[in-house]
Amino acid sequence: MTETSAKPSNFNVPNALTTLRILMVPVFGWALLHDGGDSITWRLIAWGLFAAAMITDKIDGDIARARNLVTDFGKIADPIADKAITGMAFIGLSIVGDIWWWVTILVLLREWSVTLLRLSIMKNVVIAAAQSGKIKTVLQALALAGLCLPLRQVDGALDVPGDVLFYVSQALLAGAVVMTLWSGYEFFRDAWRQRDRIRTTS
Repeated sequence: MTETSAKPSNFNVPNALTTLRILMVPVFGWALLHDGGDSITWRLIAWGLFAAAMITDKIDGDIARARNLVTDFGKIADPIADKAITGMAFIGLSIVGDIWWWVTILVLLREWSVTLLRLSIMKNVVIAAAQSGKIKTVLQALALAGLCLPLRQVDGALDVPGDVLFYVSQALLAGAVVMTLWSGYEFFRDAWRQRDRIRTTS
């Protein structure tokens, strides 16, 4: 069997899940911002959509690797879907006042600059996912998921637990920002090193 004939089709489950995540982005954003972000019901729906996106992100990657379904479409669309849903979360939460705008701008500049560079050098340089990047992803997912919840909208018996979880989520977000910047530095450093190595050996 030749390499060409063995190439997996773009029409597979991982790519379908990736496409679904991209289509979820505007729906998630609408739910998060509904009624100015003060609707408990719609904040819970937004949380459910965000959690589903994070879970399917893990699932489609595992399926693609386990069944050898890694495609060029998946390599491009998967990071775009990931950055789109987290970017919408950052922007939406900044609009409703749960995340400072400077944090959102800083994180999004790092995320999209790394994604665009990775896509532009994908054919020539392969940068393995660093441990710092994995930690960043987990911290971002936990922090954003927590902040999507209506933690400051609930009252009564849930008032104090809501406040506690809100500030725990803010602490996780602070850790995510630190790891976002550090992992970005590591990526650019490794990219330049590999580029220089290729130049010297060519």
